[in-house]
Order: sequence, then C-alpha cells, then structure tokens
Amino acid sequence: MFLRHLWLTDFRNYATAELAPATGLTAIVGDNGEGKTNLLEAIGYLATLSSFRGAPGDALLRSGCERAIVRAEVDNDGRVASVEAELHAIGRDRVLVNRQPLRRSRDLLGTVRTTVFSPDDLALVKGGPAERRRLLDDTLVACAVKHDALRADVDRVLRQRTTLLKQAGGRLTADIEATLEVWDAKLADAGERLGDARDELATRLAPSTAAAYDAVAPRPARVGLRYEAPWRDEGLATALAKARADDVRRSVSTVGPHRDELALSVGGLPARTHASQGEQRSLALALRLATHEVVGESAGSPPVLLLDDVFSELDGFRSAALLRSLPAGQALLTTAGALPPGAVPELLVRVQGGTIVP
Repeated sequence: MFLRHLWLTDFRNYATAELAPATGLTAIVGDNGEGKTNLLEAIGYLATLSSFRGAPGDALLRSGCERAIVRAEVDNDGRVASVEAELHAIGRDRVLVNRQPLRRSRDLLGTVRTTVFSPDDLALVKGGPAERRRLLDDTLVACAVKHDALRADVDRVLRQRTTLLKQAGGRLTADIEATLEVWDAKLADAGERLGDARDELATRLAPSTAAAYDAVAPRPARVGLRYEAPWRDEGLATALAKARADDVRRSVSTVGPHRDELALSVGGLPARTHASQGEQRSLALALRLATHEVVGESAGSPPVLLLDDVFSELDGFRSAALLRSLPAGQALLTTAGALPPGAVPELLVRVQGGTIVP
C-alpha cells in the first residue's frame, strides 16, 4: 500500500495544501510549530478517523473555520481508492470512500493502513497496561477488520455490566444476580475470544520484537513478550462468578480482558521498572517495527510508515540502526533538525507556516 496524493483544506494550520509522497522515503523538514506533524496526523486520521496525538475533532480544524477536509488517494496492490473526511465544528462529520458515503466507521478500516512512530512511543514500555492493551487491539484490527467488532462488543458489555454494578449499590439481590448472569455470559463469550486473539498476536510478535530489538539496540539482549490474563487458566465465566461478590461490593469489574497485561522484559527483568531509558527506547522501537511487520504479513502489503520526529529522541547509534531496519515500502519522516546520517529520501519537502515548499 502507498499514498499517492494528499489534499488538505483548513486542516490544523493549513488553509490548503497538497502532497504527492514518494513511493519510498519522503522527508518533511521545517522548524518546530510549522505543521510537519499535522501532515502525518492527516494521513493517520484517514486510517482510523482519530488523531494519533489524541486530539479531539474540533482541534483539527483551522482556527476560525467551521469545517476541514482531508482527502487522499491510495494504491493497494494496483487498486486505487479515494478517501475524503469532512470534519465539522458543529454537527456530524462526513466520510466518503470512492465518493460513496461511509455508513459505518468500521467499513473504512483497511482502506488506509498506517504505522506511526512518535516520541510518545516510550509510553508503550513505561506507561500502564492500557497502553499495551491498546497496541495489541489496534494491531489486531489492522490485521483483520473483524476484530474491531469484537473489541466493540467487549467494551459495550463491560459498560453495561459496570452500570449494573453501580445500580446495585453494594447489595447482591436476586434481581441483580440474575441480570449479572446474563451480562457475565456475554462478557465470557466475547472476552474469551478477545483474549485468545491477543494471546495469539503476542506469540506472533515475540520473535519479531526480539529480532528488531537486537537490530536497533547497541547491545543484544534477551527480550520477552507475554500476554498475561490470569482468568484464562480457569476460564472467564468461572473467574467472573468467583469475583461477583467483590465486584458488587466495589461496583467495578475486577477481572476480564480490560485488566490484562502485555508483559515486556529485557534480560529477564520487567522492562517498565528495570530497563534503562535507552533499553526502553530500543524496545519501544522494536515493538513498532514488529507490529508493522505482522500487519504487513496479514494484509499482504506493508502499511504506510509515519515517522514523526522520532530521531530527535534517539542517539546517533539508534538513529542509524532504525534507518537500517526500516522495512521496504512507503515512509514519511519529519524532522526539525538535519536529516540523520543514512537517510536518503526520494523526496524532500519543507514546511513553513502551513505551506509545503518543494
């Protein structure tokens, strides 16, 4: 897959802009605050209808504007598709795929696929379990769209179950117990399937992550990656039944896929607490490279690689190692400084004040 053309209207700090990236590496340079990341954010938005920076929709509109438009043309193994998102300050946004209105957000998934590297990636290692669960689930969806529905089912059932637990007020009445049994059966079914998918993905990611770590780190190390879900030993239905009294008392769901962990280790020790900053950064890069590889294998072609100012956070060795480890395919790189040694872009553009200068 590669991006053929990108058009922007009133998106972030761009009044109008267009970019035709190279099929290989495109480097986007410019000072901080000029709009380099905004270009990558627009591409990422068309893949997921969300900002990889976590920004709300109204923040994506140029100041004072009522709407913004992001449009792209992508080529997926010779099949060309157009995607257009019209974002509104007030009212519903509108998305067109091949000029046809998108009925469900889920139907867009797979039309544009991206892998994003950013300075925030360190949170994959240093952050809480939610960051790593999100990595697994986003990768599952990128590998197969069906996983989006599964993730949504688990989230929906958990919300319903939590609402019921709060309504119980700490008392397990007969009515509450009967209704809990219904929701527990639904959660056990969907949660087991999500847990199985995550575990299978973690198993696939483990060797790729270890190999990528050795490629980008100054010294090789024994890297571990394991999906931890304590309830899987006895089954989620049994675990929920055992936790029912405690869940009612605390008004929260204490077991299930929303509490699971992707355990990461370096040299046999937990990476979050025992790895050095450099080791954590190498592991974060390795995780991104591994997910990119797995998604490419599942989809039949690699996603578009978006490298957002990552070299500003890396030393010379890791910068050079990451460039050597970049997989084949299209990549867009942003930097506020000089291009790192070894970066030989097919296309170099400069961004200045929301304007793209070839």
